[in-house]
Amino acid sequence: MTHDGGLRLHLRRVLAAPSSVVFRALTEPRELARWWGPEGFTIPSVECDPRPGGGYRMAMQPPEGDVFHLVGEYLEVTPPVGLSYTFRWEDPDPEDRETVVRLTLRDIGAASAELTVIQGDFLTERRRALHEEGWTQALDKLEGLVSSAASP
Repeated sequence: MTHDGGLRLHLRRVLAAPSSVVFRALTEPRELARWWGPEGFTIPSVECDPRPGGGYRMAMQPPEGDVFHLVGEYLEVTPPVGLSYTFRWEDPDPEDRETVVRLTLRDIGAASAELTVIQGDFLTERRRALHEEGWTQALDKLEGLVSSAASP
């Protein structure tokens, strides 16, 4: 985790699947709905147009409480090496502001890829830590999804 002068989240994960499989899980609505969000959350709907200037909107259902939405715009989409997009909550918390997420993939051998997640800049350390926890739990789910998809 580095801050580089701003409140940024920086995570790395090695996944047991090639970058092409992981990239599909990062950009296809049906795949996103299977792994996105913290443990216990479901994703009732995903609309996305993964191209520069295209938008996305995801409904997130917490274990308790009302559905809320995440929206943004794709800034860069470069299969299978990465993408970046804006990230904001509809009806944000007062401590939230729009951030930019950059996801980078690098193949390690034929059967695995390293995924780097950078998100920032956050307004408060509390919000950065909350996103770190959410991404960590979501990446655990992504890891399970892509490793089963990559298995023969």
